[in-house]
Amino acid sequence: MTAKVKVGGHFSIRGGYSGAAKAALQLGAGAFQYFPKNPRSLTVKPFDVRDAEQCRTLCQEHDLVSIAHTPYPSNLAISKDADEDTYNRVVTSLRNDLEIAEACGSIGIVVHFGTFKSGNPLQGYQNIIQCINDVLSGWQGSAKLLIENQAGDHGDMGMTIEELVQIRKLCRDSERIGFCLDTCHAFGAGMWLGEGDESFTAKAKELQFWDGLSAVHLNDSRYPVLSRKDRHARVGQGHIGEAGFRWLLQIDAIRKSPLIFESETGEDGTYREDMERVRRWAEA
Repeated sequence: MTAKVKVGGHFSIRGGYSGAAKAALQLGAGAFQYFPKNPRSLTVKPFDVRDAEQCRTLCQEHDLVSIAHTPYPSNLAISKDADEDTYNRVVTSLRNDLEIAEACGSIGIVVHFGTFKSGNPLQGYQNIIQCINDVLSGWQGSAKLLIENQAGDHGDMGMTIEELVQIRKLCRDSERIGFCLDTCHAFGAGMWLGEGDESFTAKAKELQFWDGLSAVHLNDSRYPVLSRKDRHARVGQGHIGEAGFRWLLQIDAIRKSPLIFESETGEDGTYREDMERVRRWAEA
């Protein structure tokens, strides 16, 4: 019998990291995501180590998987030469996120691929590699940096499997880097065309994308394929639809990854209905 998928949603840390873990457990989730600090700020957070350790213990005791989502201003493609102060703040903030994730027992920190709009895109890719190398310099923890693919609403970068794989290869500590696949972003970018897109699975296998997959943001899309829109819908209620998710959940690497909702909750204010839906689809 195949193991049940680990599915859950994004939880608030208003009650601490351990509070987020307790809320996930109370809901019957197998996985959850949280912001390690204010999602709008790059300010370094001195965190409560005991609270983080309690989160780690709860996750270990209940086989609960967690991931941290870095603050939105964390732009990997920022130029050190053009804005050294902001670049250093991004690096320091991401390292802080890694330390929090490690203390909480999380598998890693999710960070968006990056946005670079001024000049040669090759410079943007070089900036991303430099930034990741600086963040991971001397890092000995088990928490990884997880690069998330993008929909294309803020530029052309991060929309393909090739980019994610190549960036990981070219970084110094590639074994400390993984991928977070966002299904809405992949659909919007045309990385994945939905149900029956065998070229997506073949390319992911050929380029060894599956080997680096560590987490999945399981979001439906409010817009059609190739829209380049990052607007999430509840699973089965958008343009990907139930058939698309049923097809995706047959992929071994997807089923083995923590599946996280980032959409609106159900009428009861929780992800319970969506969790039950995905578990049912995965077992079919």
